[in-house]
Amino acid sequence: MFITREFTFSAAHNLTNYHGKCEELHGHTFKLSITLEGSPIEEDGMIVDFITIKDIVQENILNLLDHKYLNNIFKNPTCENIVSWIFNKLDPILKGENYSLYEVRLWESSESSVTLRRETE
Repeated sequence: MFITREFTFSAAHNLTNYHGKCEELHGHTFKLSITLEGSPIEEDGMIVDFITIKDIVQENILNLLDHKYLNNIFKNPTCENIVSWIFNKLDPILKGENYSLYEVRLWESSESSVTLRRETE
């Protein structure tokens, strides 16, 4: 079973080693999707409380990225680099006996997103 929680944050960046409009300073309202894979616990029927996911993402991701200049955090703040960073930061935290992080998806616009998914065996 999969559960997903979505978030938004606003941030500015400019791409390095890129020639085009995005090399100039600009901002986005990013949409972030966090998906966990797991099995509901018999006691409460949930994989994990959505509030738990919200609190973890708020503390470990949104507090660091929202209304920030992303070039101060990433050498080259592409959507791909940001997604990898988020996945690696959340992977050890969003892990329980019955669930683990499965997928992180980040939209920099309504038409463009990057998805990083755990490979399954």
